Amino acid sequence: MISSLQHRQLLEGAGLFNLPAMKNFVQMFSAFTGAVLAGLSCAGVADARFQDEIEVDVELVLAVDISYSVDEEEAQRQREGYVAALASEDVIRSIQGGPLGRIAVTYVEWADSGYQRAAAEWTIISDEEDALNFAARVAAAPLERGHYTAIGAAIADGVQRIENNGYTSHRRIIDISGDGPQNQGMPLTDAHELAREAQVVINGLPVISDRVGRWVRPVELHLDEYFDENVIFGPGAFVLPARSEQEFRQAILRKLVIEIAGAAPSREELGRAP
Repeated sequence: MISSLQHRQLLEGAGLFNLPAMKNFVQMFSAFTGAVLAGLSCAGVADARFQDEIEVDVELVLAVDISYSVDEEEAQRQREGYVAALASEDVIRSIQGGPLGRIAVTYVEWADSGYQRAAAEWTIISDEEDALNFAARVAAAPLERGHYTAIGAAIADGVQRIENNGYTSHRRIIDISGDGPQNQGMPLTDAHELAREAQVVINGLPVISDRVGRWVRPVELHLDEYFDENVIFGPGAFVLPARSEQEFRQAILRKLVIEIAGAAPSREELGRAP
């Protein structure tokens, strides 16, 4: 079992000097240092920030639609699907099989353009205990709702979270699940531009139903095609649709394993004909 990540500490050494003899030197050195820091403050702050970031195999935002098109009971079942997947042996093996054996993940619920809330903040997962603790925080968070489906705003929020999370990775992913097309908020083209600048890949998990009163409302379009053409973005981005509660659970598990492993999914893995 891979142990939890320990924060690194920088050690500084100091010598003993004759203080009167060093007084002038300290004053001169302080003035020189102040000038240098003033001239390089922006670059210095950026360099320090990057040096302090913790390297992980993947930075992953799980962005889950909780608009009113999904009733409260079924919204809770979505959470249960993610909780079960995050604590599964398949996901743990995928994490521990990475070069560093750890990922950084946050679980965000979204709806309106002004509503994106983390049910579980950024956490490093490197073993089963980490995964179970993270899943427990997701399960225990209060469930709130929003009226509209603002996918672009959810993507923009995910990009911002990745850019300011204190971690670094060559793979940065936003995993968007939703039950309908965008009907409010930032245009998806603008959100994609933000993702392009931050080198973030957007994958999609459309939740599809053709029966009113079941898990989600039906939509008058092929939602998997809508996600494929309008939502996902970046190299290797993919759509994995779910059409029932049980299929949703299985899709989450497959999707997480694919994203963590960093392998391009086959058409069979996506549930499509070869």
